[in-house]
Amino acid sequence: MIAEVGIRWYSSGMEIVFEDAALDKLETGEGADGADQPGIVRAFRMRMQQIRAAVDERDFYQQRSLRFEKLKGGRAQQHSMRLNDQWRLILELRGDGPNKVVVIVAIEDYH
Repeated sequence: MIAEVGIRWYSSGMEIVFEDAALDKLETGEGADGADQPGIVRAFRMRMQQIRAAVDERDFYQQRSLRFEKLKGGRAQQHSMRLNDQWRLILELRGDGPNKVVVIVAIEDYH
């Protein structure tokens, strides 16, 4: 249920929810996490702008540079989006049609 998930943000497209409040703070600049990885923080903030501008997930697939892909196995409900060659933004898409919610789950090292 979405009510159990952290902070909500609204945009003209899909609703955005952060599963971890630290990621919300990282986007807004309030958190110190990631200070040793300024390139990752910059990429994360840029991706968040792209997510906020999207009408739905089809926009993610159209932007080939995002390398938006559905994960497999035990993570089949999740998707990943490229931050750089090594790091990925993990997210989930919940809901149907115009009521889609993007849940920002984590930033993970794929190597």
